[in-house]
Amino acid sequence: MTTSLSNDGTRAAASEALQGATKASAEVRGIYRIKHTLASRFVFLVICVAIVLSALAYGTVHYWALELFNLGALTVLVLWVVDAWQLETFRVSRNPLQLPLLGVILLGLVQLLPLRTGLSGSTTALSLDPNSTRLVLVQFTTLFVYFAATLVFIDTPHRLRILVRTILIFGFFLALFGLTQSFTSPTKVYWVRELNQSTAFGPFINRHHFAGYMELTIALPLGLLFAGSVEREKKLLYLFAAGLMGVALVMTGSRGGIISLGAEILFFVVLTGFMRKPTGSRFGMSDRIKGATVRAALALALVVGLFVGVTLLGGEWSLNRLVDSVNTDDPTTGRAHFWSVTLAMIKAHPLLGTGLGAFGVIYTGFDSRNGVFRLEQAHNDYLQVLSDAGVVGAALAICFLVVFFGKALGRARSQDDFRRGVAIAAAGGCFAVLVHSFFDFTLHTTSNALLFLVLVALATINGRVEHAPRKRRRRSVVTPMITKSVDLNAASADVL
Repeated sequence: MTTSLSNDGTRAAASEALQGATKASAEVRGIYRIKHTLASRFVFLVICVAIVLSALAYGTVHYWALELFNLGALTVLVLWVVDAWQLETFRVSRNPLQLPLLGVILLGLVQLLPLRTGLSGSTTALSLDPNSTRLVLVQFTTLFVYFAATLVFIDTPHRLRILVRTILIFGFFLALFGLTQSFTSPTKVYWVRELNQSTAFGPFINRHHFAGYMELTIALPLGLLFAGSVEREKKLLYLFAAGLMGVALVMTGSRGGIISLGAEILFFVVLTGFMRKPTGSRFGMSDRIKGATVRAALALALVVGLFVGVTLLGGEWSLNRLVDSVNTDDPTTGRAHFWSVTLAMIKAHPLLGTGLGAFGVIYTGFDSRNGVFRLEQAHNDYLQVLSDAGVVGAALAICFLVVFFGKALGRARSQDDFRRGVAIAAAGGCFAVLVHSFFDFTLHTTSNALLFLVLVALATINGRVEHAPRKRRRRSVVTPMITKSVDLNAASADVL
């Protein structure tokens, strides 16, 4: 799905015979080849580093961290232009998921237009908090740059594997760090910063956001295991990594995180247990039932292992908190009131909303209580989308989700085992966060939003990142000299 917009002076072929032989070879092998420039390698490196550092920098919620994050996106753009200059081709992705995101940016720009009449009779912006809308637009545009770059520069199976392993290994060590800090210094971040108004976990100021990040990282080992994409000698290693991430998630005490983890496991069981295999072999109903049974047993063993691990580490309180909330008068712990006020805001501004990022300022005007506590988020991303962006924003969000899951399920039928496993894993991680978004606002944390979009890209990238199925070789019909040239040309296609 990558479109190359080239100049007229692009490389000319050496001869028509060589062009034909190269094209035939590429069709047989089914391999996408592109020259990787030094700028391309650095773009890939920046994406990997941004995933790691955005989480370590308190989730990138402070202005200094956001400035560094934006600087990284600017670096990506500069390197992207350098890559285009060296290749004489500017590469962009035709992935349709970019269109709803561009629509949100356009909506935010419209909200900044002076089309509303104020109390004094003067015209003012449609957004009720233009400054917050500008900040959200900058952050959203930065995330879009990272997303678009991931779609373009993750263009080989090797790069796909490196990125997946980077996220998986980082998630494992982040879970280990979070557990260690929770035992040794539960009230301080990095054993230094004391928090008074929130409960931290790992590098995150809010433990719910750490749980949301774990939902995304644990999806990779779990999805690859359920999809059968892991080599036999590595399965225990992947299972151990997933187990540690799961224990860290439960130890946060986030009820939304625990519910989302259960939904994520169920997603993998249903999808991998009943999905028709991509190969041409016969796969009847009895085989599907057997596969679903095996995966259900794996899910049950995983859940039991998580509970045992949490109990051994003294985390019974997190499980008791989940059970006790059902017996309280308000299981939502105040969220029901937040949601009722948000609904009133939606009724007052149904079409274009109050403005991106304006929720915290507008909420107090609709709050039926004394308004002592300032609420920055609705604790339900779906209601907040309607509040901030109105029906137009909700339509863009629905379009994004429908296209995403449609394309992800299509990639999940790939004949490349690893590619199929990554598509299933990434879709499961995104599904878990979308479930969590009913109760919290984890996607408002920059690091979580970045990793979410990276997984969306991994789930929907086209066949460039797939290994072609092996076919029986046919006799070559080209001359030995041309064949040698083709082989040299194929060998010169380097990967990072």
